[in-house]
Amino acid sequence: MIWFYLILTAIIARPLVQEALRKPVTQNLRDAAPGSFAQLSQGITHYQWYGPDNGPVAVCVHGLTTPSFVWRGLANGLALMGYRVLVYDLYGRGFSDRVRGAQDRAYFMQQLADLLADQGLEDDITLVGYSMGGAIAAIFAASQPDRIRHLILLAPAGMAPVATGFLTFAARTPVIGWWLMLSRYPAMLRKSHAAELADPTSVEGIDHLKEAELHRRGFFPAVRASLRGLLSEDLSSDHMTLYREKVPVLAIWGTADDVIPLSCSDRLAEWNSNVQNEVIEGGGHGLPYSHTIQVLDHIDRVLHQNA
Repeated sequence: MIWFYLILTAIIARPLVQEALRKPVTQNLRDAAPGSFAQLSQGITHYQWYGPDNGPVAVCVHGLTTPSFVWRGLANGLALMGYRVLVYDLYGRGFSDRVRGAQDRAYFMQQLADLLADQGLEDDITLVGYSMGGAIAAIFAASQPDRIRHLILLAPAGMAPVATGFLTFAARTPVIGWWLMLSRYPAMLRKSHAAELADPTSVEGIDHLKEAELHRRGFFPAVRASLRGLLSEDLSSDHMTLYREKVPVLAIWGTADDVIPLSCSDRLAEWNSNVQNEVIEGGGHGLPYSHTIQVLDHIDRVLHQNA
């Protein structure tokens, strides 16, 4: 009988031990990283600038599981269009601190507001959000519409639940949900990454970069906190505010996106009839790095129309 309990204990302990053994974000790791670091009110944030010093500013907010490296191709493209582009790692991802707490709207808005203040950015900002970053960009723009020149949303979250089934249970259930997130979600995410191996990409070595993120301590707890937090919130009032405040909004969707389905564009149009929805045929969820040229073409055309 003792062997049964020993085996059961080992099974229970395994994902917890694996998380404890994942590599922390060390100073040596940050020394080798591109870009710079800012000490903000919640913790250290990693950021990087692209493009000319005197161009109009575009700030890019990444999604749930992929840090700021997803912007490398798109940021370089925006830089060639004359934009001064700022990308950064959300807390719990990339080279930023693993800041504990409920990753709700206040959590993410504080980081973005702190970073903009640290970089001396006041208004006339083009805000670009991808996936969960689309939700962050939308709530920030709705809270401070006078600061936003354009809002660009790529496969944005916020129109329908991202977490369903297992992920909903793992995110919302105390104790056992935490254990399930650590034990099962890494394999689910690797399967999702493997499905994109043959896809084109504008980010060199993106498969290695994605895998490296899974080996960093605090990443999976951050994902769970976001699923419990911002990604479970209703953003309808935020998008209605953007409509009332006449903030120009461009939303770009992929017809083959199995994370944020194309049907979400209809929901967004219900909340904001002024939104300009554009569709990339065959595009999956990785639009910023898999369909970079098409995304840039849509952005360039719309920004020139609204100039």
